[in-house]
Amino acid sequence: MNKQTVHQLILGKLRIDLDIAERAAQTAYETATHEENIAENKYDTLGLEASYLAAGQARRVEEIRQSLVLCQNVTLRPYDPQRGIEVGALLGLEDEKGREQWLFLAPDAAGLKVDMVGQMITVITPRSPLGKSLLGKFEGDEVEILVAGARQQFAVTEVI
Repeated sequence: MNKQTVHQLILGKLRIDLDIAERAAQTAYETATHEENIAENKYDTLGLEASYLAAGQARRVEEIRQSLVLCQNVTLRPYDPQRGIEVGALLGLEDEKGREQWLFLAPDAAGLKVDMVGQMITVITPRSPLGKSLLGKFEGDEVEILVAGARQQFAVTEVI
């Protein structure tokens, strides 16, 4: 597993998502401002609905743009067994049933998934319960979180 490659895959996926969101926002804006969508009476709401959609799309563009900037600026350091897990870490976890997963701890873009040679890697942030509990932990440590009232326990199997 190569942390720099995973980081580049994440940035690439964010760039693609940003491009798609920008095009969707532009389309929504054009629909909202098109002369055929000017309301003819108080029940004609197509233009108003399109403007709400355009505003939502514009917010989504800014969210993705912010995620991209934050992820571009993350410092990728090698794992330091003295410092433990920090933002920029690529790590493997195993749950109580022996299922393994790979995570990338990033400053933003939670939930984004990238595939590296058949291995799915999920982006999490320190704002999530799991991300918060992983900060400062070490290879071999166990972390426990509560999700919807259920306790989940994970072992840190590898940190890159």
